[in-house]
Amino acid sequence: MKKLRTIELTYPHSLHIEELPETVSAIGFFDGIHQGHQKVITTAVREAEKKAMDSAVITFHPHPSVVLKKDTKQVQYITTLKEKQEVLQELGVDRLYIITFNEQLSKLSPQEFIDHFIVGLHIKHLVAGFDYSFGYKGKGNMNNISDYSNEKFTWQKVDQVSLDEEKVSSTRIRQELKEGNVEKVHQLLNRPYQSTGMVIKGAQRGRELGYPTANIDVPNDSLLPRQGIYAVYAWIKNQRYEGMANIGTNPTFTEDRQDVSVEVYIFDYSNDLYGEELIIEWLDYVRPEEKFDTVEALIDRMKQDEQEIRSYLTKE
Repeated sequence: MKKLRTIELTYPHSLHIEELPETVSAIGFFDGIHQGHQKVITTAVREAEKKAMDSAVITFHPHPSVVLKKDTKQVQYITTLKEKQEVLQELGVDRLYIITFNEQLSKLSPQEFIDHFIVGLHIKHLVAGFDYSFGYKGKGNMNNISDYSNEKFTWQKVDQVSLDEEKVSSTRIRQELKEGNVEKVHQLLNRPYQSTGMVIKGAQRGRELGYPTANIDVPNDSLLPRQGIYAVYAWIKNQRYEGMANIGTNPTFTEDRQDVSVEVYIFDYSNDLYGEELIIEWLDYVRPEEKFDTVEALIDRMKQDEQEIRSYLTKE
């Protein structure tokens, strides 16, 4: 499989059309790269193969709301840029253009946007979802794109993808994560929901409880599921392990704590993990986090959780 080539651009970019290959591109923000996004992207990849051209994805960073909504300082993403790159590599995309979304870009007219980022990147065929819009205040869209193409490229619009008679969307995934419905999110993404982070030193209480946990430093811009206890797979150096994870504040010990920690207890594993990158696959929500009156009550509940989760994972 060819390696995905990532090109970061700001407006105005300095790439020369004569130095770029003729390309079929999918375009969109693609947070999550869910089933609907996958349909848009695989349509572009297949079309590129048919036309013997390079395939590309054009996306944006940061999320437009960070620029357009003054009260939004940071957005938490379903997929970080690194995860996006990994999924696009799996889907067989040749090029990834990441366009910096800033105020200057937001003010481009639809024609300026098309001329600079579609025609100017040698895109000969453009694929987008039915609801994609471009240019100042989203005035350009897939219904009026012919007004701006000047016959320099062709395009196609991909219809809505539904699951259980409801649109597959990033908004729906965010809502399911908020409720802890990670099994449903798995269906919407066609893959388990993941969080990635480095293993850091924590309070090391788990060791005293007989449950040594790995504390994961998940980036602030990565969206976590609902707080609580989960059945998980943990990936370390391309090896998969079974385990249970807690997202929360450890109220039994730190009642007034505000920040959320992510801790994973990996079954039947004893190696030192500090400084390692760990990928968590969220498989099943077990219960909410609780405050226990005694440490013994907490340990009893953790034993029960472990039995339930081991039993769940044997069926996976």
